[in-house]
Amino acid sequence: MFFGFFWGDWTIIVLIPAMIFALWAQTNVQSTFKKYNAVRNSRGLTGADVARRILNENGLQYIRVEHIPGHLNDHFDPKAGVIRLSDAVYNATSAAAIGVAAHEAGHACQHATGYLPIKIRAAIIPATNIGSRLAMPLFILGLIFAGSSQIGYGIGDILMFSGIALFSLSVLFQLVTLPTEFNASSRALKTLESSGMLYGEELAAAGKTLRAAALTYVAALATALASLLRLLLIAGRNRRSN
Repeated sequence: MFFGFFWGDWTIIVLIPAMIFALWAQTNVQSTFKKYNAVRNSRGLTGADVARRILNENGLQYIRVEHIPGHLNDHFDPKAGVIRLSDAVYNATSAAAIGVAAHEAGHACQHATGYLPIKIRAAIIPATNIGSRLAMPLFILGLIFAGSSQIGYGIGDILMFSGIALFSLSVLFQLVTLPTEFNASSRALKTLESSGMLYGEELAAAGKTLRAAALTYVAALATALASLLRLLLIAGRNRRSN
């Protein structure tokens, strides 16, 4: 059972569509960003300029905008009060880069306004971190106990379903992440349009870039759900065999 779980178990087929989707989504966001990185904004604004302007217009002058090395590893750090923009975004003047910068500024605005999904996501991060470390070890121990001793059945059951419960926290995290990311992109596009920072083809390019990025979060949720389903199938089959 233990080795089959990793290498030969038929339940791995439930992961294949989600894994293909995730691979496609990641490839798509890279190619989409590359395509629309060639669309320059007519006002000559950089990603850093746009992030700073959106922050200032929302009374968030205290949040810093910093440059970090890397490619599309942009993020907002609420604890440090800083938006970190990558090499591909900070000094770039493309519509794609501006869309990404505005998206991160959108996250800062979410925190400032108490947007509920992002508050829920922040609240469950500690539990999710613990769950991600313990879920699979507990589940695998449950399989070992259930299959190796006469007294292991009850203990194995408890361990398996404890692991599944902990893994469910990761699924919940991905679920709450979806509205958070979609809302940040929506805020970004509305702000870019209403402020005139982007328009026409530029705005469309930023929108397509952000929609491609959003699909990576949809893929992450699909993968998490497929993994949860696989654990449930294995646990159910193990109970029937015992």
